[in-house]
Amino acid sequence: MPTRLVIFVQNKFDAEQRKIIANIAWLAAERIFRMAVGFFTLAWTARFLGVEQFGTLNYALAFVAIFSPLAQLASDQITFRDLVNEPEAKERILGSAFLLKSLAGLIIFGISVVAVSLLQSSDPLVVKLVVIVGAASFFSGFSVIELWFQSKVDSKYVIWARNSSFVLGTIARIILLELKAPIAFFAWLVVIESLLNSIGFIVVFRWANYQIFNWRFDWEYSKSLMKISFPLIFSTLAIVIYMRIDLVMLGQLADTEAVGIYSVAVKLSEIWPFASTMIVKSLAPSIISSKGVSANTYYDKLQRLCNFQAILVYAIAIPMTFLSTPLITLLFGAEFAPAGTVLSIHIWSSMFLFLGYVKEIWITTEGITWFAFIFTVAGAAMNVLLNFILIPPYREVGAAVATVISYGFADYIMCFLYPPARRFGWMMTQAMSLNLLKVKSSF
Repeated sequence: MPTRLVIFVQNKFDAEQRKIIANIAWLAAERIFRMAVGFFTLAWTARFLGVEQFGTLNYALAFVAIFSPLAQLASDQITFRDLVNEPEAKERILGSAFLLKSLAGLIIFGISVVAVSLLQSSDPLVVKLVVIVGAASFFSGFSVIELWFQSKVDSKYVIWARNSSFVLGTIARIILLELKAPIAFFAWLVVIESLLNSIGFIVVFRWANYQIFNWRFDWEYSKSLMKISFPLIFSTLAIVIYMRIDLVMLGQLADTEAVGIYSVAVKLSEIWPFASTMIVKSLAPSIISSKGVSANTYYDKLQRLCNFQAILVYAIAIPMTFLSTPLITLLFGAEFAPAGTVLSIHIWSSMFLFLGYVKEIWITTEGITWFAFIFTVAGAAMNVLLNFILIPPYREVGAAVATVISYGFADYIMCFLYPPARRFGWMMTQAMSLNLLKVKSSF
């Protein structure tokens, strides 16, 4: 049967399509493996720590994540684009991006430690956890290796690296659970997994016959990269704020128990984007390169990808809306049952998140990064405002409602408020309507 499948694929698809299919298959296999193991360890960890401690750990993770956009001092999107368009300059691009990201990692750690010391001085456990988790940012520079393999539509190498570190990290987590280790050990595990991931990237990069020691820092390219990345830093910061500020604000406006319940729902909701990102990452090089060939081909590929993303969301969100509470009770126990209602609401933010991944390709290719900054700042501001209004009376449910509304505003409504983006807004409309609305635009 596998031989027949290979023959069918070879006869049915051209070389570029076969490469994309193979890349998607590798990404899908990795995520399915991680989901299978991750469900088990996540549920075990949550049950062991309990709602309050699980919430405290996730508060620390979210706190550090707020400052993670500074790693976009060398934008992943721009670095990826340059690697696709100028693969012969990979040593210059990778070396410059690595140094900038490594510097950003040090800055992220420093700001996280100072901020938590000021805001949570009365809770030494939270301060301790943030300091530990923040140390993982020291290894952020090695993520450029993954961008190189993505640009080559060849993800198997980074998958080997990530899965190796994931397996080792999972074994370590199980040992900690069996030993009933203190919560700080689970924070240290975040740092260890980041270190193992970086080591794995270095190994597979060398295994694929590439040399890290050939990388070189180019000041002129770095200045150019920082200049175009600058608006994306704030754009990504806004994205992180309206993706993670809910956890931080729940901790401030409610309590760590609400954070624990909300964290479980969000973790289950955020498992599914792998299905979206593996498709988008595999098709992105083809879409970017088609821009210089034909505008019709370029927009046709974008529309087809939007259509697929919308179908994918409906296939996930509709069942999860009705099965969320039984699923969470089964996996995490009755203590976390209130997370079912949160999940049934939060899962619908996936529609705007999935289509937003496609929009990122369009924004980067069109070079309108300031638009990304504007619409994400607007979304972040709306999310913060809605959280202030909805969290006190409705706690974690209010945070979920705020997330869905702010995602929809930033990723969809804002397209119609900015004339150059209206064409993409109509493309999203057509996708969400499952092509029932065939918009004939004159853009």
